[in-house]
Amino acid sequence: MSESHDYRELPTAESLPDHLFRLALPVLGEYLLIFGIDLYDVYLAGQLGSAETSAIGLAAYVVWMASLMFGLVRTGVGALVARSWGAGDRVAARQITARGMFLGFVLSVIVWRLLQPLAPLFAQSLTLEGNSQAVATDFIRWAALGQLFSGATLIGTAALRGTGDMRTPLAILAITNLVNIVASTTCVYGYGPIAPMGVTGIVIGTVTAQATGMVLMLCALSTGVTRLPLAWREVRFHRETAWRIVRVGGPTALDGLLKFSGHFLFLMVIARSAHGASNQIILAAHFIGVRIESLSYLPAEAWGIASASLAGRLLGATSPEVALKTGHMAVRQFVWYPVVISLAFFAFAPQIYHAMNDDPAVAAAGVPAFRLMALYQVPNACLIIFVYTLIGAGDTRFPMWCSLCCSLGVRVPVAYLCGVVLEGGLFGAWIGMGVDNFIRSALISWRYSAGHWTRTKL
Repeated sequence: MSESHDYRELPTAESLPDHLFRLALPVLGEYLLIFGIDLYDVYLAGQLGSAETSAIGLAAYVVWMASLMFGLVRTGVGALVARSWGAGDRVAARQITARGMFLGFVLSVIVWRLLQPLAPLFAQSLTLEGNSQAVATDFIRWAALGQLFSGATLIGTAALRGTGDMRTPLAILAITNLVNIVASTTCVYGYGPIAPMGVTGIVIGTVTAQATGMVLMLCALSTGVTRLPLAWREVRFHRETAWRIVRVGGPTALDGLLKFSGHFLFLMVIARSAHGASNQIILAAHFIGVRIESLSYLPAEAWGIASASLAGRLLGATSPEVALKTGHMAVRQFVWYPVVISLAFFAFAPQIYHAMNDDPAVAAAGVPAFRLMALYQVPNACLIIFVYTLIGAGDTRFPMWCSLCCSLGVRVPVAYLCGVVLEGGLFGAWIGMGVDNFIRSALISWRYSAGHWTRTKL
């Protein structure tokens, strides 16, 4: 039987701004922690050299691809739990979470087994050679091991967010980040009986933190401290639930693979745009830039996730008019931030690069491109918020087609033309990234405002 609605959890049009803001704040804290740990890893690598910075940047792309593959289960679980929770069906929400956990474990093993043999190919495709290739390959193989632990944390987080619980994932991430910092620093520089491991120590710290996160998530779901206790007897394969999860999450997983393909081809273009400079320098400048850029888009993801959680539950409670307002309200609440951060990026680009890497050649390649990137943070923020809301409501196909057309049809060709053919280097390649963001933002904004997604059946 379905449990009764708790209407206090769902806002009216009048209470929507306050409700959205309170939901977004814990997620913002979570993403600031993610930014901090990513930045710290880049900083540690930057103290070791450009080869290490390139290696950790490449590994970050590969791990990002792995997290996108988890979208096959994570997106479906999040959307279905939100609909069930909004409809008052707590039993269904618990069943979906447990069965999604089983699928997540299976997918974790598959991702780990795939990444292990592919590690050298990723390094070779970016024309890394010698020590750089060896460092990158070893780093990716260690990062692949961490994916065995990531699935449970990612899917548990999606399910909790579907119920409106943003605080538990924040608490878990805070603890895992502390573990990451302590373990990475200890393994890189050595302490007591632990010998210095160099760049490998960074990823060992990350894997240790990922294992800690999995244990904490399972404990939180099993001990009744959350509003969504895990029904262990339901952690099994269930064909109907699996089909519902994959039907919703499948386009998102394919979207992720398309997006990664576009980004990796984009990386290959960047590696070939050096024109006399070392490709390690160009890649290091790129990886530093995109890590710092996350200070702009990760907070946008916080408002997008809050909007997605609300929209999914509101649709489950048959309030499509209020659901439609969530994304627009999120943009209005947040849009001032990318304006401010864009000005800061443009003004302080040299100082940012010099703080992150000791090589002046990296700053020379990165600063002009970083200032260009600052110009398209506002449309990028709108894109992120609307995409998250659409996906959280179950409209996953249109974003997938946008990724296919824009990543592969716009970003890569324009980047190759401006960066390689016209010898624009990193600056020219990032023109392709900017054009992609502007076009995709316009398409997604149109799709969201049209409102067809409010009638999507799951």
